[in-house]
Amino acid sequence: MDFKDKVAIVTGGSKGIGRSISLLLAEQGCRVYMNYSRDEEAAHEVVQEAQGYAGEVIPLQADVTDPLQVARMIDQVEKEGGWLDILVNNVGMIKDGFLMLMGEGDWGDVVKTNLTSVYLCCRAAIRKMIPHKQGKIINISSISGIIGTAGQVNYAAAKGGVIAFTKALARELGPFNIQVNAVAPGVIETEMTTQMPPERVEAIVRLTALNRIGKPEEVAWAVLFLASKRADYITGQTIVVDGGIV
Repeated sequence: MDFKDKVAIVTGGSKGIGRSISLLLAEQGCRVYMNYSRDEEAAHEVVQEAQGYAGEVIPLQADVTDPLQVARMIDQVEKEGGWLDILVNNVGMIKDGFLMLMGEGDWGDVVKTNLTSVYLCCRAAIRKMIPHKQGKIINISSISGIIGTAGQVNYAAAKGGVIAFTKALARELGPFNIQVNAVAPGVIETEMTTQMPPERVEAIVRLTALNRIGKPEEVAWAVLFLASKRADYITGQTIVVDGGIV
């Protein structure tokens, strides 16, 4: 998988799954623009860890739920990098709770962060990709968006929307040789998982064939494959990385 001279954006790239994706792409030779929202220290740590890699990690602060900031981010990447080859929409958040007790803010914040950000980043990015008639878009969904999870109606709805969005956009962009796919992780060792009740995590782990929690780098390898030329004939698909929830 040769990523030399490739330019990528990874949203929410300073922590958890996004961090692993940013580092793995950089290790393979990619120039990675690592988007983050607030935690500058975490972003700096990722940049430092990538020192000596074949590629590089460049921090890029932006709120990807804000259309103006997204447009500026994409323009900056094109200006500095020359073009945009890969977009990984990874940013996400949870605000769990049962629907009967869920406030409108908890619904709106989760949908905006997990789904609207994908719409905004894709809309801006494809305007750069279409003229070159090439590009890879990988949207991070969740197993919750496929099977649903009690207490995560807002998150499941948003992540399920990401999968439907991915399928529809793949059809739109196929004529331009742009592949759009999704990755749906199960329970992965991240900061987000620590916000979930331990008993819920344990219950999901018991459903997996491998009987363990996943690692961020195991999701990153799936993203790397979809971002590579080896996945040129794959589009509109969702790769599930959940340890075998059957």
